[in-house]
Amino acid sequence: MRCPIDFVPLFETIEDLEAAASRMEAILSHPVYRMQVAARGGFQEIMLGYSDSTKDGGYWMANWALHRAQEQLAEVCLRHGVDFRLFHGRGGTVGRGGGRANQAILAMPPVVHNGRIRFTEQGEVISFRYALPEIAHRHLEQIVNAMLRVVGLPAASGTDGTDPATRNRLMDELAARSMRAYRRLIDAPDFWSWYTRITPIDQISRLPIASRPVSRSSAREVDFESLRAIPWVFAWTQVRYLIPGWFGIGQALDELLQTSPEHLETLRTWYRSWPFFRTVLQNAQREMVRARLEIAAYYDRLLGDGPTAFHQMIEEDYHRARTAILRITDQEELLDHDPIIRKSVQLRNPYTDVLNLVQLELMRRYRQAPEADREPLRRALFLSINGIAAAMQSTG
Repeated sequence: MRCPIDFVPLFETIEDLEAAASRMEAILSHPVYRMQVAARGGFQEIMLGYSDSTKDGGYWMANWALHRAQEQLAEVCLRHGVDFRLFHGRGGTVGRGGGRANQAILAMPPVVHNGRIRFTEQGEVISFRYALPEIAHRHLEQIVNAMLRVVGLPAASGTDGTDPATRNRLMDELAARSMRAYRRLIDAPDFWSWYTRITPIDQISRLPIASRPVSRSSAREVDFESLRAIPWVFAWTQVRYLIPGWFGIGQALDELLQTSPEHLETLRTWYRSWPFFRTVLQNAQREMVRARLEIAAYYDRLLGDGPTAFHQMIEEDYHRARTAILRITDQEELLDHDPIIRKSVQLRNPYTDVLNLVQLELMRRYRQAPEADREPLRRALFLSINGIAAAMQSTG
């Protein structure tokens, strides 16, 4: 018996990811579904959503929930004698699961490494990685190299002997603290009003981008729940906050180190020896260096003279995250381990800053203009969005 169709479960939100293993356990235990798996040669593909998990739970929680889900899903499939492939729905930015693909592969739980992998390449990442033959060759070579290394090398936790249960409890604690900080920001009563007024999300919602509409409802009825992950990240990038790629880890790491300073050495050991932990911190550093709160403050001032409570909350978490990361990584500055990327960002900043200032002025004029006079300003705003995206080398 043979079936030409795969059924591919998709787990996206934090709740979905936490329940993924039990749901696959149930479906693989069902005799009718096992006939489908057998008809596919004993093979099961499972897709993981990186964008919605980050939008739902914040950066740290999403990364940890995805890591644990991969580990547990692999164990379920192995227990049922099913060959499997994980399909990673990664976006281009760190806030949507992006980053260096080879590092992401090396950071996956050892149990998932069976020589099979599938992942998406989206947006500007396609041109960045595949437009030039030499770059495309290097990128594919790095992916193949990473796959060969993880399949060929002995499996190891990489946490220098830390008991897995102890490791998981500590990571669960960090993830929970981080998600609480993130949800306190986005669930605040006035947050959505603030977000829609200080970002160009209204214009972004009208851009002809992506394969799906930016919202599950109409453009004029956008709210947090219906807004898709691409415009959510895109708008944060435009105003230089970039919170989907780091926010929440400041409170999580700082609280842990304040209440349990003995864990500092554990986190330092993990950074040196655990690829997952190191990759999460390195990706966060990159987004924090790309963020520019001095410019973001000008967008915040669109609502008045002084900083709002939301800007202060974001700024506080940034400084707490920076201090904690530098302590854990033993660096003088963020991205000391990758000076080329840091220098690249520093060189682009003065030019990108000017584009932001132009966009700010256009947003002010657009909001003050009568409806009949807004069309030229709308077109100019679209151009400013495109210019900043090009300068930041990032949409969503």
